[in-house]
Amino acid sequence: MSAPAVMLVAGEASGDLHGAALCRALAALAPRCRTFGMGGRLMAAAGMDLLVDVTAAAAAGGSEAVSRVPLLYRAYRRLRAALEAEPRPAALVLIDFPEFNLRLARAARRAGVPVVYFIPPQIWAWRAWRIRTIRRLVSLVLAVFPFETALYRRAGVPVEFVGHPLLDALAGAPSRAAARRELGLPEAAEVIGLLPGSRREEVERVLPVMREALLQIRTARPAQRFALALAPTVERAAVARHLDGLGPVTLAPNGAHAVIRAADLVLVTSGTATLEAALLGTPMVVCYRVSRLTEAMVRALTRVPWISLPNLTLGRAVVPELYQSRATGARLADETRRLLEDASARDAQRAAFAELAGRLGAPGVGDRAARLVLAEAGLAS
Repeated sequence: MSAPAVMLVAGEASGDLHGAALCRALAALAPRCRTFGMGGRLMAAAGMDLLVDVTAAAAAGGSEAVSRVPLLYRAYRRLRAALEAEPRPAALVLIDFPEFNLRLARAARRAGVPVVYFIPPQIWAWRAWRIRTIRRLVSLVLAVFPFETALYRRAGVPVEFVGHPLLDALAGAPSRAAARRELGLPEAAEVIGLLPGSRREEVERVLPVMREALLQIRTARPAQRFALALAPTVERAAVARHLDGLGPVTLAPNGAHAVIRAADLVLVTSGTATLEAALLGTPMVVCYRVSRLTEAMVRALTRVPWISLPNLTLGRAVVPELYQSRATGARLADETRRLLEDASARDAQRAAFAELAGRLGAPGVGDRAARLVLAEAGLAS
């Protein structure tokens, strides 16, 4: 008799990170259970049999994703075949990546495989109608924000709050002093961290704006140092060509947490990195740009006035956001100077970040999620 198996599916760098923690917890709780599916290098290193990896090809928005359609369709066909083959997996665990994953959930439903959604779509922010699809296709939602629980229960969707997986991922983040030693940055220097995103399109649209802002700031603060977190899904050459004129910039491959900890302030794209910076207590300015077509789609589907997770989660503007036409070098320079020069503004952000952390649960998210996955799969001991 073959060993039981669970399929996991993640399509972006953040999903790969959280999927890896879930894989490790599943292996610890059910050593005989095989994990396989789609993810990245971190899930593979955690012991998952990698059938497909599209994390390096993740796109920044609707129109940017068009060129990825053939790759994603091939990935979908391979995963659907694995769902339908005998013996079938005991459960399918979807991790974020909703455009792809909700389609795969339909195939799992037809194959009689229970579907668990870990880090579900942010229906409270946009595309609220997806909750009907989730109710029809998903056996259990593992909510990562506490307010999601009531939302799903009202809609008749089975849900459990497990907490946000970043609480586990950040447990090993270095101290400020250790991060500066790791990056070779002087302890007394004023450091600005750059987090231009984990997708090539994000870097191409946002990093030139960051560079323009820093060039303006540098004239008055020539001793300032810069550190850039280079995502594993972005090539070094893709960022290097946008850094001319800034002087030495410390590049930190896979070092987002060190950059955030070492920095007095970070300039960051909208996404998971904003929540990482908040939980690590580093003040930030958020900037983001997408294509005009993607912007039109987002405006048509969005229900809230913010783009960053700290503002979305707290329901108010606690960090400045510069989006689309407002994301210019001049405006980013102004917001950055304001925060650098106003200690009370930085303290206000940190106070909001402490409130945010208190809402996201407690560490041990991977273990709680794994136990619920095994129970849904009928594999709990």
